[in-house]
This record gives sequence, structure tokens and C-alpha cells, in this order.
Amino acid sequence: MSLQIQNSLPSDIDVIFHFYDLAIAHQKKVFHNHWKGFERESIEQEIDDQRQYKILIDDVVACIFAVTFNDKLIWAERDHQSIYIHRIVTHPDFRGYGFVKEIINWARRFASSNHLKFIRMDTWADNDKLLDYYTSCGFDFAGTVTMKSTEGLPKHYEGISLNLFEIKV
Repeated sequence: MSLQIQNSLPSDIDVIFHFYDLAIAHQKKVFHNHWKGFERESIEQEIDDQRQYKILIDDVVACIFAVTFNDKLIWAERDHQSIYIHRIVTHPDFRGYGFVKEIINWARRFASSNHLKFIRMDTWADNDKLLDYYTSCGFDFAGTVTMKSTEGLPKHYEGISLNLFEIKV
């Protein structure tokens, strides 16, 4: 089995949105919160900025995720020297492959080579299953925040509280 993490390309945009649709359908089945869709222009910008990634298994897209390097609305005064991982989506055919741990290993290398101090993530504060999963993957729980300003963030951030996670590099 060959696993590769690569930047997504403009030609991947339909695959990315298909993965988001699969994730939203899954979220609706297993939890009371779900993503509310994403602006195509935002995802195209992430691709142009080389912040949208794909994991390939034997040349098949198995997982996607995005990163950013500032997340002030979520992390406030702690927003510094970090890579923030967002929107990890694994295709149902590849669940159980441990992609979060692969992404963490990739992010450690990226953070080290770019002089970043933290790998960070967030999820809904009332999702105990993901809290347990992310801490089992090596993240430390870094607190809970209630979103005040969400300008520029996807709609699902409006009026929610988030659990924050980080790994010190």
C-alpha cells in the first residue's frame, strides 16, 4: 500500500466537495451538529494557497484536509506559531486507516521545518467522542471557547462552543 500526502489541485475541487457532502451526511447520522456547506471560492483559494491537501492510497483520494496558519477568531491571544488542521474527511471506504495520525506526523515535519511551535485543531465542544479520539491521537485538550465573532468562518461556527486541541512540537 502506497500512502502519499499531496497538495490538492484545482482539478480536485469536485472530489473535495463530494467528500464534504459525504461528511455532512455522516455527521447528520451520528451527531446533532453538522457542517453547513462551504463556499467554492474559499476552497479554490485554499488550493491556490497550497493549504488544501489530499491523502492518496495507491493513487486514489482517500482523505482530504485543510490547514491555516492563523486562527485568531478561535484561538484569540494564543494564535501564534501554529499550523491549524481543519476539515479532515475520510472517504467511507478508507475509514479505520488512521489518517489523523498520518496527518499529525506530516504536520510535525511541516511545523519543524517551518519553525512552528504547535499543531492545533478544534471541534464541537459537546462531541465527547471526538474529544476522546483526538486526545488518543496525541493532542492535549487546550480548553473550550464560545464563538463570538465568526466573520469569515464557515456557517457552522455561528453560536457554538469549541473544544481546542494542540500538540507542542
